[in-house]
Amino acid sequence: MKPDLERLTRDNIVDFIGSIFERRGGEEYLGEPVTMGEHMLQGATIAEQNDQPEEIIVGALLHDIGHFTSEFGTFSMDDTEDRHHEDAGAEVLERFFPPVITDCCRYHVAAKRYLCATKPDYFDRLSEASVHSLNLQGGPMTSDEVAEFEKNPNLKQIIAVRYLDEAGKRAGMETPDYWHFAPMVQRMVDLHCGPAALER
Repeated sequence: MKPDLERLTRDNIVDFIGSIFERRGGEEYLGEPVTMGEHMLQGATIAEQNDQPEEIIVGALLHDIGHFTSEFGTFSMDDTEDRHHEDAGAEVLERFFPPVITDCCRYHVAAKRYLCATKPDYFDRLSEASVHSLNLQGGPMTSDEVAEFEKNPNLKQIIAVRYLDEAGKRAGMETPDYWHFAPMVQRMVDLHCGPAALER
């Protein structure tokens, strides 16, 4: 069921995302050896362990949120067309988060296509599910698409989150839960919207 996005505010968005992790985090992740929640928590945890900036940690945590919010449902290995989960997620995030966070969500699929076009060894990192979705998403970028993509001011952060996306697929990896990262998520909301207390 698609959430009622009109009811989301700067006051409740962090808790709402937490409820998504709690209600749906255990769903299968594209045939990978981790659940959806584990995948996103692993990316954020790896970023935190490597002292990445909070925008990268939160970007990794939220990059696949569209798998939960999309009215078209989640990707499966039986799909024959792309479901554009990156756009569904960005639609939710852009109202509450700085552009860098939204871009890490909106363009993490494009980043896969970009890296496959510009770094031939990147393709070898992809899981079977990622290869399948790559084919549905247009395959490696053309040279014109590469040139256009490189104009994005948040390119460095988008690519960093893309690498974390591939890394966050480790069976049995222990991570904190979403609420460990919630203060960071709130700081990103406050950075974009201003402290929630100012509206009360």
